[in-house]
Amino acid sequence: MDELIERYGPERIWAATVVLLAGGVTLAALLFPQRVYVDIIWQYFWGPVVADAHGWSCITWAGGEQVHCNNAPGDPGPTAAPGYTVVSYAGYIPTLILLVIGIWFYIRRLEIERYRAGFFALFPFMLFGGALRTVEDANVAAYRETAELAIQLPWSGFLISPLIYFTVFLVAAVAVFVSVWLERNDYVSGYEYPLVTVGALALATTLGWLGYLAATTPYLEFYPLIPTIVLGAATVSTAVVWTAIQRFAPELNRGTGYMGIVVIWAHAVDGFANQLMLDWSHVWNLGYSPKHPVNDAIVSVTGSVLPASVTDVIGAAWPFALLKLAAPVFIIWIFNEEIFEENPRFAILMMITVVAVGLGPGTRDMLRATFGI
Repeated sequence: MDELIERYGPERIWAATVVLLAGGVTLAALLFPQRVYVDIIWQYFWGPVVADAHGWSCITWAGGEQVHCNNAPGDPGPTAAPGYTVVSYAGYIPTLILLVIGIWFYIRRLEIERYRAGFFALFPFMLFGGALRTVEDANVAAYRETAELAIQLPWSGFLISPLIYFTVFLVAAVAVFVSVWLERNDYVSGYEYPLVTVGALALATTLGWLGYLAATTPYLEFYPLIPTIVLGAATVSTAVVWTAIQRFAPELNRGTGYMGIVVIWAHAVDGFANQLMLDWSHVWNLGYSPKHPVNDAIVSVTGSVLPASVTDVIGAAWPFALLKLAAPVFIIWIFNEEIFEENPRFAILMMITVVAVGLGPGTRDMLRATFGI
């Protein structure tokens, strides 16, 4: 393997691996449609996306068609449900690893030097990902209201996890390429300026579309107090945590610097969005329940430890918000100065991933509640 990499180069080996895997899966699906496509690809990968796009809890493959399980004939085929399974994880994790390696090669090929500037410039794209996912939630709300998808499949599938990660990555990758080109041809003084502009425009356009739907359709509402509470709580708590770090343990953030603020804030948004919706959604007549195993476990444990007289007043999801404040502090402690000095490209890529993992889902949860979907 070392000789192969030395002869052809790691980038060519990576590209050949991607092409061979994609071609092999496609060929197998064509040769064995039932065994490979229906029983594996559809049941564990595409079927859950279709079910999610319609807001169905169960979908089945019946006679070559995808129908709700309740409408299936007497002898339905494989079934699927929104979410992930052991089999889908077995496919998605290697795909994610290949994607991260590809991003690594992409960044190296562009020869970007000011990585921290890129980190901050990509911040709007992380918000954009959560907002774009909310557009698909609005699509499901439209289907429930009209029995028609406003955004048809397969296109709406690219707004659903995990495909939405590829969608946002593609938009960001093109924006990075154009921004670097503009800088190197002296159209701008720094690639971060057009990059952050593109991200901000993408975010503003997506939020504008959601606002338009809220103003013109019966299936979206608008609750401005929800983002006010979530963003306000996240900002205040981040300021408190960051001030405490600066005063009592300044060595924790010597590696990340001001990026640590973004990391803490991103996960604080996720934490408070979950807490607000799990404990207080009834205030806005919105019914939400834990969908993530961690959320569910925390709510269950808190409810079993504290009496109902207490949880009825302060809720049961607040430990999750505290966890989402503590976890990023641990992360910025791990990414010390040595890591950034030895491999800044890897460190920044990991920082972007950490922020996206918190801010993407947090933004989506907050916006879903904001627009009542």
